[in-house]
Formats: sequence, C-alpha cells, structure tokens
Amino acid sequence: MFEKKYPLRLYVLASLLFGLKTYVVYRFMFTINLDNFMQEFILFINPFVSAFLIFAASVWMKEKRQLKFIRYVALAGTLILYFNLIFYRNFGDFLTVPILFQGSNAADLGSSVIALVEVIDIFLFLDVVLIWYLSKRENSPMAVSYPKKKKLLVLSMSIAFLLGNYIFAEIERPQLLQRGFDREYLVKNIGLFNFHVYDVIQQSRSQAQRVFADGNELSEILTYVEENTTDQEVTDMFGVAEGKNLIFVTLESLQSFVINNTLHGEEITPFLNELIGESYYFENFYHQTEQGKTADSEFIMENSLYALPSGAAYFTHAQNQYHSTPQILKDENYTTAVLHANNKSFWNRDTMYENLGIDHFYDIKSYEVTDENSVGWGMKDKEFFEQSMKYLQSLPEPYYARFITLTNHHPFDLDDEDATLDPFDSNSRTLNQYFQTVRYMDEAIEEFFDHLKSTGIYEDSIIVMMGDHYGISDFHNRAMGMYLEKEEITPYDHVQLQRVPLYIHIPGHEGEIISDIAGQVDIKPTLLHLLGVDDSHDVSFGTNLFGPNRKEFVALRDGSFITEGYLYSKDTCYDRESGEVLASNVSSNLLSGDEEQDDVCSSMHEQVEQEMSYSDKIIYGDLFRFHEFSRNED
Repeated sequence: MFEKKYPLRLYVLASLLFGLKTYVVYRFMFTINLDNFMQEFILFINPFVSAFLIFAASVWMKEKRQLKFIRYVALAGTLILYFNLIFYRNFGDFLTVPILFQGSNAADLGSSVIALVEVIDIFLFLDVVLIWYLSKRENSPMAVSYPKKKKLLVLSMSIAFLLGNYIFAEIERPQLLQRGFDREYLVKNIGLFNFHVYDVIQQSRSQAQRVFADGNELSEILTYVEENTTDQEVTDMFGVAEGKNLIFVTLESLQSFVINNTLHGEEITPFLNELIGESYYFENFYHQTEQGKTADSEFIMENSLYALPSGAAYFTHAQNQYHSTPQILKDENYTTAVLHANNKSFWNRDTMYENLGIDHFYDIKSYEVTDENSVGWGMKDKEFFEQSMKYLQSLPEPYYARFITLTNHHPFDLDDEDATLDPFDSNSRTLNQYFQTVRYMDEAIEEFFDHLKSTGIYEDSIIVMMGDHYGISDFHNRAMGMYLEKEEITPYDHVQLQRVPLYIHIPGHEGEIISDIAGQVDIKPTLLHLLGVDDSHDVSFGTNLFGPNRKEFVALRDGSFITEGYLYSKDTCYDRESGEVLASNVSSNLLSGDEEQDDVCSSMHEQVEQEMSYSDKIIYGDLFRFHEFSRNED
C-alpha cells in the first residue's frame, strides 16, 4: 500500500546508496586529511551531490531505459570507485587519464594488484546487486514517466546542489580549480567523479598546448632559469671524475628512514650504513616523483625537469625533444646504457630511451630468468647484478651505465631462503615485509661492489646510488607510526618520509655527510659538474649540489616544498627541524594579500608554483624543439 501511494523512485534510492558508499570509502578507506568541520561537511555532501546529478539523468528517459541506465551507471561508478581504491592502496593517489593510457603496464603488475585486494571489498558491490534486483522485478513501481515540470525540477535541483558544493569548496579552498596540483584537495572538495571530469578537461587542454605552442613562451622560462637555477661557479669538485665511468644504481622504493636504523636490534642496511663513511651522502635528499614513480625518477634525474602533475612523461610525451644527460654525455664520447631485468615496453622505456640518447638497453631478454632466481616483480637483485657484469665489461669506456633494481618493490615478496631479517609485526603486511626486501637489496649492493672490485671496474668509476621513490605510502601510516614510535603521521612527517638516500661514491675520496636539502632535479647538473662537463647553456631546474649557489627550496609535485629552515605541506608551514607549526592557511593568506597574516613560507610559495608551471610548459608544449642547445666545439 505504501509502495503504491508513495513509490520510492529508483534514482533516489540509487543516489542515496551510492552516495553513502562513496562517503564510507572517502572517510574510512582513503586516508584523506580533514582539518575542520567545514572539510568534514564538504566531504560528506559531495558524494551525494555527484550521485544525484548522475542518476537524475534517468528521469529524462523512458521507463525501461531508466532502469537499464541506473543499473549500468551503478556498476560503472562502483568499478571506477574500486579501481581508484586499489590504486590508492599502493600509491596513495587517485587515477588520472594518463594513468589509464599506461594500461600496457597492467600485465606486469601481477601480485602487486592481488596483494591490494581485501575481503571487505565485496561490500562495495552490495548496493549494485540490490539495484539490479529491484530494477529487474516485473511491474516495478520504481520507474515512471515524468512530466516535463518534474524533469526540469530534478535538473534544477541537481545543478543547485552542484553549485552549492562548489561554493562551499571555494570558501574552504579559494581558487581550488586554478590550483589543482593537489588531487586530494580536489577529491575532498568536489568529489572523485567530478575530479575525473576536471582531469579530462585538464588533459585535453594540456594536449592542445603542443599544437598551439610557438616557442615564444621559452624566453621567459630561459630568463627564470638563468637567474634562479644556473650556477656557473666552478668548484673543487669540478671534473674530479672526468673520463671515469659513471655507474648509477636506482635503489627501488628505498626510503631514508631505514638507513642507520634497526629492527629487532639488527641494522636494516649494514652495508649502506658502512658506505656512508666512504661516500658523499645526502641525508636530506627528497624524491620528487608523482604518478610515474620509477619512470618519473628517471625522467627527473636525466632531464632536470619536474615530473608531470599526472601520468608519466615516459608515456604521454615520449616523442618530445629533450636535452638529457645521456645526450650530453654522448657528445663527450660516452657510451650510454640501461640495465633492467624487466620488459622493455614497461613504462614505454624502449621508446623513451631511444629518444633520450641511450645506446643500449639490456632488458629481461638479456637475462636468464628462472623460477629460482626471480620473485615478486622479476629477477632477484643479486642474480641481476651478477648476470649484468658481462654487459658492463663489454661496454666501450668511458660509459654511463644505469642499473634499476627490482626486488624491493611492492608487495615486497621474498623467498624464505633469501630473508636474513625477521619481518616487522604490525597491521600492515606491506611494511612488515618491506624491511626484509630492503635488507636483501643491501646485501645485493654489497655483492655488486665486490663484483666491481674483482673485475677492476671499481677504480675507474664513480658509483651513484639513489632511492627512486617511497616504498610505503601514507595508506600504511598507522603501521609506520608504530615503527617510528609516533602517535600519528602528520603532513610534516609525511613529507620527511619522502627523503630517499643519495650516495655519490668516488674511490679515493673520503666520506662526508651533507645535510643541505636536495632533490632529484639536482642530479643532472651535479653529475655533469663531477664529470667536468660545462652545463652553463643547459636548461635545468636543478643546481649543482657541490656548488655554493644552490636553490633555496626543494619542490614536491603535490605542492609541498622544503627550505633549509621551513617545510610547507597541506597549506601549513612548519619548522623543518622541530616540526612545529608556524602558520596555517598559507595559500589563503597569500591570495588575500593580508600582510599581517603573511608567514615565512608565503614568500617561497609562488616561486615554487611558478617553477613547476614552467617545467610543465616545456613538456606539454614540447618547447625544446624551438631551442638550439650549445654544443662543445671540440
């Protein structure tokens, strides 16, 4: 009787169920920071606003099409939500359009994806099952033919809800869409599905930039680089490695918090700890990657450009013209090579490496991979280094050879016979196993050094080792807090956990711990300086780490930045050493122009955004095709 007199329309029920489910995912499955009641309120309403807007479109359809539309939208929306959740559990980030075009990587994800699936996930599909059941009933009263006035009313309400959501978001975060480098802020304020619409628009605009670029934008960028990043001062370190082989090792997912640290009373990285005393070790070195992770780290250090705000330049802009380290070193008669026991097409490396000027790429086909010598993502590091030596010895000298390790990769699986450290005990299987694969990597690096010494390569080379990106995302903050003995991991702590090791090991040089801040964008000018290569005509956003005129900040792609005295993240300014909050609502204060509310981070805030936007313009517009780089005449 109630149903016939007051039928509950299916689009209303679907909106309520889908909105509630989405809110639960936002609040309890994503780790979204909420600082005040307004943010809590916006996070609560935006999933219902999005759901009502989408499902209300059904009222313009005939009854049978209404039911079909709602069924498939509920399923599609749930899949989008779930794929974002899986991606978030690994990377602490949301899917973007460029990431979807990197689908060729999916075949290699294997156990990483399986490890991210949880039993509780099945509950995310219960509302879909209910909607399908109700819509399939014969003579269902849940869909009707609506008069035009009601259709317009539903449309007006949907638009009103959307505008209301956006107004609240603008109040909480002024110029939200203009300052969209932080995807968490966008999802928190306008919702995941509106974020995806925003992302599609932004990617369309970025693709159009190359078409309309004419090179005029370069003059302003070149002036900025000349005034802010180019360091022409020659130091005592200039040319100390001239003519030597350059061996670069990417330390997969290695974060600095394990260096000189212990688990169960044992050193986690005994060899890397010992190596600090014989190397230039940068203890405040930050990775600057975004969604491309390892590919981003390669791109940044080879080009001294920033990673893109979404996707990976290795996929989206592999055909651009660059002025990379391998290209420069080829002009200095270096042979260039990359050794990595993975598929050559992963991250589109085969295409990108050729464009960057890399002569040889030894991929998985160059190695004898068996069930016994592989685990997780592929070949174990110890076997990888051992089998790589024949290729290293065959390269004409001098050479620039870059090794990319694999074993310390999510989900951090390791065979029992290879584990020499007991796992951590926490609620995170990922963190528990991480320490074991880190120890294995440490042992593999030690064996690699032994190989270099026994073959006579060591003395004629410099060895640079760098962590490429974080291994433990903020999805595991609770477990990380347990290990670090912290009650919570704050935004300040999160940024500090983005520190990764950087070793520059030059045989015959005494070790030195360097505490100055540094980032991956500084690798290129630093290596060229050590090799005695003049880079005064390069276009680089990094500076030589041994020079006196170093840039004042390290910028992260999410908008955070670090200076010698301060750290900025999530619109809050901290003292870098103590973590004390010095100011909040930094960007709002900056936009308001209220000098009384100014703080120590505001002066750097605009320059950080400007520098990253300049880098984006170079990549999106392929601007280097309009620039003639100076070459050595001799």
